[in-house]
Amino acid sequence: MRYRLLGRTGLRVSELCLGAMMFGGGGSSGASREEAGAIVKRFADAGGNFIDTANRYARGESERIVGELIRPDRDRWVLATKYTLSTDPDDPNAGGSHRKSLRRAIDASLERLGTDYIDLYWVHIWDAFTPVEEVIAALDDLVRSGKVLYVGISDTPAWIVARAVTLAEERGLSPFCALQVPYSLVRRTVERELLPMARALDLAVTGWAPLGGGLLTGRYGSDREAPGDGRKAGSTVSERDLAIADALNAVAAARGASASQVAIAWVRAQQRRALTIPIVGVRTEAQLADNLGAVEIDLEPAELERLDEASRITLGFPGDFGGASLAHGDTFDRVDDHRRTIDPLV
Repeated sequence: MRYRLLGRTGLRVSELCLGAMMFGGGGSSGASREEAGAIVKRFADAGGNFIDTANRYARGESERIVGELIRPDRDRWVLATKYTLSTDPDDPNAGGSHRKSLRRAIDASLERLGTDYIDLYWVHIWDAFTPVEEVIAALDDLVRSGKVLYVGISDTPAWIVARAVTLAEERGLSPFCALQVPYSLVRRTVERELLPMARALDLAVTGWAPLGGGLLTGRYGSDREAPGDGRKAGSTVSERDLAIADALNAVAAARGASASQVAIAWVRAQQRRALTIPIVGVRTEAQLADNLGAVEIDLEPAELERLDEASRITLGFPGDFGGASLAHGDTFDRVDDHRRTIDPLV
């Protein structure tokens, strides 16, 4: 396991993040306390130090389990959790990003986690009612209090994130250092606005659902029978999804790797787009053991091109406007831009 700097901070986090959404809850969809313990141990033994949970996962049980498991070596772990989602549907202030919700959520999370600080505190989803100025000021108060070390934002439009970061910097407040979004071969729409923004603002990107909700695990393909589980009644798998799965399965078979490993390795390989850290959310130790193999896979250019050809999206306006000649005449290709890492929006 290698480590990455969390955006523009000096904090070192493992190149994979362990997602704890499936810790607790009981039943076949959640990991028991014992299985979660085996998962965390395997992740730590592999060099992992970055773990992600939320106050709403399994109604708080995920935080309790994570806190108990990392407590013997708490300072080694980079612990991330979230707030904003409502914890009481009948109380209008039980969710959101405002100060009252924040105070309520942070104190409850610290108690469940059994710790006096959180390394990375996420705004889980954007609250349209709370002004961005209130959010960044309230989060800065938490950082100054020592309860939180760094702040991040999840599942929010790029223009809001950019405004929040800019306001925080101008006002001497703690800016967001990380962004959490869904990112996989079957879900690349974040490449239109969110990843270019993250690259420009030096935000680390933690990508959830790198396996596309199960589509990229090797169970799907035009040459295999679709599994009877894991899909809601009436849902369908598109021809595009099957084409992506076919390309992924072929690359994996040629490498002697699992489809899951290659899918995660693809997200890990997108460093030219943004600093990407895949979140591996697993229910069993066996699933984690397989996922960890992704760090041993460095995809070749031909493999990346094959996967990109099957999965690429149209950027839409202004990404595909094609205005380079209007701004640069015939000189665009003669300018050496040391800051250019991917094709610009032209």
